[in-house]
Amino acid sequence: MTRDSAKPSSSRRSGRKERMALRAAKPEVHPCPPGQPGGVYRPLSEADLEAIFETALRLLETLGMGEVPDNLAATLLACGAERNDRDRFLLPRSLVLDAIEKTPKVFPLHGRDPARSITVGGDAVHFGTGGAAVQTLDIDSGLYRPSTLQDLHDFTRLQDTLENVSWFTRCCVATDVPDNFDLDVNTVYALLRNTTKPVATSFTLAEHVDPIVEMLDIAAGGPGQFAQRPFVKAHVSPVISPMRFGEDAVDVVFKCIEHRIPISNITAAQAGATAPATLAGFLAQSLAETLASLVMVHSIEPGFPMVFSNWPLVIDLRTGAFVGGGGETALLNAASAQLSNWLGLCSGVASSMTDAKAIDAQYGVEKGMTSLAAGLAGGNLIYESSGMTASLLGASFEAFILDDEMHAHTYRALRGVEVNEANLGFDDICDAVLGEGHFLGGDQTLASMERDYFYPPLADRDDPNVWGASGAPTAWERARTKAKSVLDSHQPAYLSPEQDAEIRARFNIIL
Repeated sequence: MTRDSAKPSSSRRSGRKERMALRAAKPEVHPCPPGQPGGVYRPLSEADLEAIFETALRLLETLGMGEVPDNLAATLLACGAERNDRDRFLLPRSLVLDAIEKTPKVFPLHGRDPARSITVGGDAVHFGTGGAAVQTLDIDSGLYRPSTLQDLHDFTRLQDTLENVSWFTRCCVATDVPDNFDLDVNTVYALLRNTTKPVATSFTLAEHVDPIVEMLDIAAGGPGQFAQRPFVKAHVSPVISPMRFGEDAVDVVFKCIEHRIPISNITAAQAGATAPATLAGFLAQSLAETLASLVMVHSIEPGFPMVFSNWPLVIDLRTGAFVGGGGETALLNAASAQLSNWLGLCSGVASSMTDAKAIDAQYGVEKGMTSLAAGLAGGNLIYESSGMTASLLGASFEAFILDDEMHAHTYRALRGVEVNEANLGFDDICDAVLGEGHFLGGDQTLASMERDYFYPPLADRDDPNVWGASGAPTAWERARTKAKSVLDSHQPAYLSPEQDAEIRARFNIIL
């Protein structure tokens, strides 16, 4: 085969201005949207998975669960659990396997805006939020202070603009709202007013659920409408490690199922404290406890949607302090996601946390490591992944901006390499080698640029001289500028004046 090197392709020379304009424009096809497939990182072998699962089944069948409240005791006994002479409830493996079989493997998390709904399950990975930070990294002083209700409103409307945060759970506790009912009500109101993404909240007590559902009905369009398309899920921790139930949280689960509120039942054992320090033993106990939550839901209503939120947490065994970052956290949450997905369950893990207080090198290492590991392992919902700092004690506006960009890079890694005849580019390689000697400006390069590459809007890629002439800004400073710009300009009001007035007439809305 011969090629005329004296005749470069006319298509590469024509339309240069048009190509430059296209490069400057936002790509028509997002190169790394949320929901990319995970599951390529498998820290556990098939034999490991079998051994951990078998140990979890043995724990539930022979040790069982303690401190079972009466309402749950009745439903568990009715579906085949046994009560031993130590007042512990033994869950036969047949009951556990039945619960696994009947739980939905895929289900929607609705947004009030249907275009923002997501599907949970399969191999799709979504980053979202969580946390109960009691301190906020002040955007002006750069120091921590108690979190407020205004902070919660601000965090909610900030993340409303971030395309890589798939759902929002309140990230901070309004410490300036002392009454628990008012706190629960105003937390949900902040979600309704400031975003139409899927959202999640928690209920301090079961008796708070009924009135809050009345508020959700107002936002949904009338009595009973919320249950038809629930756009809020509940975060509940009904199991207290090791291996016992918590009565208040169990009561909340009953109420949520009554009102059709999807549930994320969270197990949050801590290695070396409330679960074994050995990683294998930890995974076995934590899996058993989350399976107990699944059996609980199954006993109340078989097939009710539940996110299997097995969150392995780590402490520093030298001090007892909670650890949000580090290799063990990355490994354990990846293994948890692999276990849950292996069982065919909708997996939830907690990653992309950091123990750093500032937006610094420690922050970047811990966030990036744990985020990528959980995503590659296929965690369907990755909680705590945006904005959280200081071992979950703090939340940061700048961190939300930086983490959103980090998630895009993770999604791009998850998307992988598409290998096909066109992408292999045999003819394009030959044209470049025998023609102009490079690929700049080529049709394939332009097409790939628009389709395959993510261009971070915040990360600095200038040369050192340009960076220095611009004032040598840090990532923290650039993120602060961006966060302030969003907070100044994005003032959503997703409740109509009539809905807002009706809610305020019935509840103590503080802001």
